[in-house]
Amino acid sequence: MAAAGAGLLAGGAPELTRMTRPAAPSRKPARHALKAARHPLRDPGYAHGPLHALRRPVHNLHDLTPAAPANAIALTIDDGPHPRWTPMMLDLLAEFQVPATFSLIGIQVTELPKLVERIVAAGHQVCDHTVTHPLNLPRLSAGEIRDEIGGAHDRIAHTAGVAPKFFRAPGGAWSAEIMDTATAHGMICVDWEVDPRDWARPGRITITDRMLRARGGDILLCHDGGGDRSETIQALRTVIPALQRRGLTFVAL
Repeated sequence: MAAAGAGLLAGGAPELTRMTRPAAPSRKPARHALKAARHPLRDPGYAHGPLHALRRPVHNLHDLTPAAPANAIALTIDDGPHPRWTPMMLDLLAEFQVPATFSLIGIQVTELPKLVERIVAAGHQVCDHTVTHPLNLPRLSAGEIRDEIGGAHDRIAHTAGVAPKFFRAPGGAWSAEIMDTATAHGMICVDWEVDPRDWARPGRITITDRMLRARGGDILLCHDGGGDRSETIQALRTVIPALQRRGLTFVAL
């Protein structure tokens, strides 16, 4: 986890990562949130209903109940939405009919609402990834942690018309305060099992090799923001069909 944080600081972090106290979002429901309330969206998660964590944070699908199918794996995509890479990622997932879980940064949600709407409309899950992606989240005050987590939760809910059921800490940096705050917002804390370290841009072949180690139950980590994600897109074009040929099925959390 520390290595992940260091890599992000070295160039993989979103441009919007900064230590400003996020402004409180408006409590007035957005137009699309009101529209969604009239036409509730089907839960894209594999359970199509409530999930419960058997540990905090969740590292794989075996840490959740009800259980996912034994051959299920979950692809999670962090640090978006991004105006270039997120549409490319969505096109790729649509081509292979793969559902995913997008961990969204609150500031970028506000700046790119149409992309958030597209993510939800395509049947993907959304996950809270804080407002500004602070890599030192555990060292912030309790109030700042509440603002980062609760602020992103509200921005996603108001923009997408669906509240996130999951929270992922930037860089996988957890603390009891962070997990308690996410839980208080009704979210499950999610980590990962397979990290190809694509944020460090090690090359398409390396990313591919690392992701092909996935087994049933694994949660896979990739990125569509925080830098040039062309290697990630290229790797997934090989990884997704290869894992499907092995009998693994992609599910949303």
